[in-house]
Amino acid sequence: MSDQSFLTDIKTLRDRARRHIDEGAVTESYGADKTVVIRLLNEALATEIVCTLRYKRHYFMAKGLTSAGIAAEFLEHAKEEEGHADRIAERIVQLGGEPNFSPEGLSARSHAEYVEGGSLIDMIREDLVAERVAIESYLDMIRYLSAGDPTTRRLLEEILAVEEEHADDLLSLIEGIGKQPGG
Repeated sequence: MSDQSFLTDIKTLRDRARRHIDEGAVTESYGADKTVVIRLLNEALATEIVCTLRYKRHYFMAKGLTSAGIAAEFLEHAKEEEGHADRIAERIVQLGGEPNFSPEGLSARSHAEYVEGGSLIDMIREDLVAERVAIESYLDMIRYLSAGDPTTRRLLEEILAVEEEHADDLLSLIEGIGKQPGG
């Protein structure tokens, strides 16, 4: 017979589940500070919204001989950032919070800046800077969450992986432009 002393007995699990049923997915075993997690997620939400808006602007403003492929990349990234925002908002609600979509203070809540960039290369560089900010922010949040909220941690790890891909894509674009005649 295996030692199951580390597992909570079924009766205790059932009693806990009924005790605070109105808290939905957040149980007594939740190990993080829910208020802090919701604040961090709202900051991440603002960051994703700002990044979506910046990428959309860059998509529409991309001009030049190499702009078609780069504009398509901007649009793809915008759509992915919007998907991240939706997933983060959903998690905020699961935790009993309210996602803050208010335009007022959006840039102040965002970790990334909204920098328009004057040329195509400037736009790519600003997007790369923003991706690097997002990567650092998500790494910090993931470290903070550790084992306290594995669901949010996994969500952020999944988003982090996409942000790292975006950074690689943008760096490749910069390197590609530098190899073109006159670049």
